[in-house]
Amino acid sequence: MIRVSQRVEFAEHEIEWQFIRSSGAGGQNVNKVATAAQLIFDIQASSLPDFYKLRLFKKSDHRITQSGKVIIKCQETRSQARNRELALEQLIDLIRSVSQVQKKRIPTRPGRSAKERRLTRKKQQGQKKALRKKEF
Repeated sequence: MIRVSQRVEFAEHEIEWQFIRSSGAGGQNVNKVATAAQLIFDIQASSLPDFYKLRLFKKSDHRITQSGKVIIKCQETRSQARNRELALEQLIDLIRSVSQVQKKRIPTRPGRSAKERRLTRKKQQGQKKALRKKEF
């Protein structure tokens, strides 16, 4: 079981792993060894609570596809095991970020001095533009 928080955890078999060759520079090792880890996690089929599933679907993250799968590709190190650990950490961080409820914003109004500064700045800009006009 993979623990996300004290109350939330999911089974390891819910994650699908693919190991592919890393892109970029690296010499002959890149061409021979599949060290990059690609994690695929299906949100809908997971055992996460519904609250987490809904928040994950609403989150605008490039790693979440339209079909509801999280795809994380990690190729930072030359070790397949370390790349796998890093990808799993990224998934856990993504799920944890959804659990934090955003504080509701209370709209405020600008103060009197802020309004005055804005109006004086507007007058200065208008005067500057008036000086640029050609008079016939």
